[in-house]
Amino acid sequence: MKQNSRTTYQEILHRIEQRTARVVVAGMGYVGLALAVELAREGYRVTGLDVNAEKVDRINRGDAELAVQSAGDVREEVRKKRLTATTDPKVLAKADCISICVPTPLNKTKDPDVSFILDITHSIRDYLRPGQLIVLESTTYPGTTRELVLPHLLQNGLQVGKDFFLCYSPERVDPGNPQYGVRNTPKVVGGITRRCAKVGEQFYRRIAEQVVSVSSTETAEMTKLLENTFRIVNIGLVNELAIMCDKLNIDVWEVIDTAATKPFGYMKFQPGPGLGGHCIPVDPHYLSWKLRSLNYKARFIELAGEVNSEMPEFVVRKIADGLNDQKKSLNGSNILVLGLAYKADVDDIRESPALDVFAMLQEKGAHVVYHDPHISCTTIRSKNYRSRPLTPKLVSSMDCVVVTTDHAAVDYDMVAQQARLIVDSRNVYGDEDSDIIVRL
Repeated sequence: MKQNSRTTYQEILHRIEQRTARVVVAGMGYVGLALAVELAREGYRVTGLDVNAEKVDRINRGDAELAVQSAGDVREEVRKKRLTATTDPKVLAKADCISICVPTPLNKTKDPDVSFILDITHSIRDYLRPGQLIVLESTTYPGTTRELVLPHLLQNGLQVGKDFFLCYSPERVDPGNPQYGVRNTPKVVGGITRRCAKVGEQFYRRIAEQVVSVSSTETAEMTKLLENTFRIVNIGLVNELAIMCDKLNIDVWEVIDTAATKPFGYMKFQPGPGLGGHCIPVDPHYLSWKLRSLNYKARFIELAGEVNSEMPEFVVRKIADGLNDQKKSLNGSNILVLGLAYKADVDDIRESPALDVFAMLQEKGAHVVYHDPHISCTTIRSKNYRSRPLTPKLVSSMDCVVVTTDHAAVDYDMVAQQARLIVDSRNVYGDEDSDIIVRL
């Protein structure tokens, strides 16, 4: 018997409340896997959908290397058979709730690549049935949910807010952050209709301590872009401050720490070798691209992007100057890049400025190796590299060690004792007085 709209709406709410709703999380990266584990912990039966067969196999074995959780989290939910993974999109047909957590990178011209969103949207459309909740979590430009996703889902003749429910809820996962996770980070939800928003709210209330409902999917999309635009602009500001202080022979770290003593009207940001990760270097460009289509130039975003993109070159100049002071040339020098990940204590090298520093040093004739406790091997500009064991012998054999990522597991005291020259782009040595330490 065909369900009426009231029955469909109430049935999905009931399934969510009773934890009988079957959940599919599309995209098993940092965001999707973290979400899938929390939903499984809450008692839902969750299937992770991903195109990478190797990743799917590792999840089904309970391999936590992919996860931002501890090793036991993934294995425990797999053991209890509340979490599985597959490459087969047919699982979408039986899903009551579908969360889309696929990548949204930029192409070479810094324009949004929404092909992953389109691919999963087409799959959902093929299996769409009454009573399903679909939530887009991938970061994208304002209007994506309504203008790009919704039209495809309407092709089957089903009505949004009546037969199925569509929301946008931006991911806010911060990899490596021990203080904030899925549960204690407020979850923003915007729906195409009020009923869509209501279903989305009830879904996320199972796993989030606070759900913030907004008036539209566009508001939710813009909220995420504001959060990361705020960061990229302020990081750009302190990175430019670092360059200015270098020219003025002023300690930028002392300036920042002193300014941070003001208890109001100031938020502390720190300079570094550039921006990396899957959000901050990418997300603001989605907003900039959208506004260009409306004949408006996002000047703050583009300027901040220019400043931040120049920081790897600034670090390389500091290395060259430090070597020059020791009467050495950058060309032919042995250099250890300490950390390839884009931030401390994660294994993610996406958009990492350390990769740019590494490549620039090679282009200038240096012999470059790296150590990263979280990245055993990687490919940089089509060539494979392995992390070198961080030993006194290795450090003492280098002409320069450049700290590009401030991993907690690194023995910085040993490095300081053995190194001939250290360029510290992360201020791991603070105000330590040493002739061999060069800071930004």
